[in-house]
Amino acid sequence: MTESNVAKKSLPVIAGVDITTDAEGRFNLNALHKASGESAHKRPSKWLATEQAKELISELEKQSPISGLGEEVIKSVKGGAAPGTFAHELLAVEYAGWISASYRLKVNQTFLDFKTGKLQTVFDPMAALNDAEFLRGTLLTYSEKVIALEHKVEEMRPDVDALERIAKADGTMCITNAAKHLQVQPKFLFRLMSENHWIYRRTGGKTWLAYQERIQQGVLEHKVTTVSRGDGSEKVVEQVLVTAKGLTKLSKMLGISGIAA
Repeated sequence: MTESNVAKKSLPVIAGVDITTDAEGRFNLNALHKASGESAHKRPSKWLATEQAKELISELEKQSPISGLGEEVIKSVKGGAAPGTFAHELLAVEYAGWISASYRLKVNQTFLDFKTGKLQTVFDPMAALNDAEFLRGTLLTYSEKVIALEHKVEEMRPDVDALERIAKADGTMCITNAAKHLQVQPKFLFRLMSENHWIYRRTGGKTWLAYQERIQQGVLEHKVTTVSRGDGSEKVVEQVLVTAKGLTKLSKMLGISGIAA
């Protein structure tokens, strides 16, 4: 079943009246008369009796074999589901002009919109429910959207986990405490930060230092503290602190298998 069975092209509508067509694309003059709101003196039979209409019909019939106008430029259908006088588009426009000049302009514009597809399509819900192909295509489309959303959720999961992990974090903290918030072993976090160029040790040194680049990014801070020894002397202690921003970044790194941030 094709799409046309579900969404069909709209008929030309004038003043709320559908201007029906027959199988050959001729327009219903009776519908045009009804849409005009004119009384019986403007009905199609009155116009068809005029010399102007007769001459136009005769000329169109002469041209029909070479111009593709069809064998009959006008046809009357009595009884049945769609009775009326159906005429070629040119005749329909001329008939509208016979009713009034303004009506001719309205009909002509409506026919142009009809031919160029500017009229909105009419969705037939009953046809859709009975169209297995349409329903299958619709289900596939929505299934693809659901899968895409699931993938999006997976992509966002590291961010969500990061927010959950730092929900209770406040200010800066040492790497050991950061590991507790991130729910990993301190040794693992030290190695992760070292491998991803967050921290380093000087040659022969034991103290971890922060890369200047990471300090400038606001993910780490470098704290220098003076402490007293037991013998009364003092020593300088350097310590790397992780900021809330850094904790978030580390959490994302953990969520994507340790890839460098």
